[in-house]
Amino acid sequence: MASVTEFPPPSSPHPSRRSLKRLDWFVFLVADVQTGFGPFVAVYLTSQKWTQVEIGLVLTIAGLVSLLGQIPGGALVDTVRSERVVAAVAVTMIATSALIYATWPIFPAVLAAATLQAAASCILGPAIAAISLGLVGHAAIGERFGRNARFASIGAGLSAAVMGGFGFFFSPQAVFFVTAALLLPTLLVLRGIAPGEIDAERAHGNLPELRTNRPRADLRSLLGKRPLLIFGSCILLFHLANAAMLPLMGSVLTTRSSQWATVLIGACMVGPQIVVALFSPWVGRQAQRIGRKPLLVAGFAALPLRGFLLATVRDPSLVVAVQLLDGLTAAVLAVMVPLTIADLTRGTGRFNLTQGVVGTMMGLGAAISPTFAGYLSDTFGSPVAFIGLAGVALLALAMVWFLMPETRPKAEAIIP
Repeated sequence: MASVTEFPPPSSPHPSRRSLKRLDWFVFLVADVQTGFGPFVAVYLTSQKWTQVEIGLVLTIAGLVSLLGQIPGGALVDTVRSERVVAAVAVTMIATSALIYATWPIFPAVLAAATLQAAASCILGPAIAAISLGLVGHAAIGERFGRNARFASIGAGLSAAVMGGFGFFFSPQAVFFVTAALLLPTLLVLRGIAPGEIDAERAHGNLPELRTNRPRADLRSLLGKRPLLIFGSCILLFHLANAAMLPLMGSVLTTRSSQWATVLIGACMVGPQIVVALFSPWVGRQAQRIGRKPLLVAGFAALPLRGFLLATVRDPSLVVAVQLLDGLTAAVLAVMVPLTIADLTRGTGRFNLTQGVVGTMMGLGAAISPTFAGYLSDTFGSPVAFIGLAGVALLALAMVWFLMPETRPKAEAIIP
């Protein structure tokens, strides 16, 4: 196994408790805002007498914008000097798109709103990661990413329930008014993060103790880094195996127990969120104590196990229990993906651009997954589809185990 990367001990930033708490609440509220653009879009547009072709076209275009915008979005965040401003603009764009959905549900307007929301999401994620890194620095970023994952998971779970209630008791349109109304508290919380405590050099992946006039790395030099290419390939394979598992399981549950399918799918979505909320900060702490690779191996190993179990388990209640493994992988990857990227981009000034590169590979894997699983399911049956997905997951695990080096710097190793 390759030795860990060596850097001089990083200087320790000292963000205030107020800024750190405000970041917690900002991540929570951002998850609330983004939840409104999940399954609620299809429900709302269906209630407006849209055809499935029209809905699918809008969602497809939005997905393409999200995929193609990952790298430019990351590059933009690396270019600006105020990540707070970028985050504020992105949240405002999302709230604006929600208002367009609610008040003007015609095809050209909704298409523009979906494109706006997808483009904003491409810069919002990197901006949050950049603010986090700029506040706490590389030495403490593992646990910070864990807290981000916890609050995002809690926010997504609670807001899904609340917005579902608004949609049920009022109308599907109400979901988007609630989403837009969250703009004000989100901006107020963001304003509470002290701008002077966000080090712009750290936020972009530089080390203030190594300040030089060296230009930032370009995309070609980043793609020449072997560990980054290995990591990106592992992430692509992971999402190729993972993205289709829950939808495929939903189809299977519907055929086995149509009356309870919706309830079971809801449980399969909420259960993993609870696991993420409970374990993400622990994952961040352990990444500093034992290193990144053991946790990556554990997270990747849970996916093929989940696939093989879903191919064999017939009891719907046991399927829900198996789905908790998704919470384990989500807790690990929510922390380890940005943390590994932060390790691999130290001193380059391209932390956020690299997030875009890895995000693009993630999106490619997720886009191919449903077609791959659908072909296997239609041709050979759902058990074979789950086994096929598990096989891809095993390949991803093998790449992490045999090819991925440890990326934690020696200077940050915590001796148990």
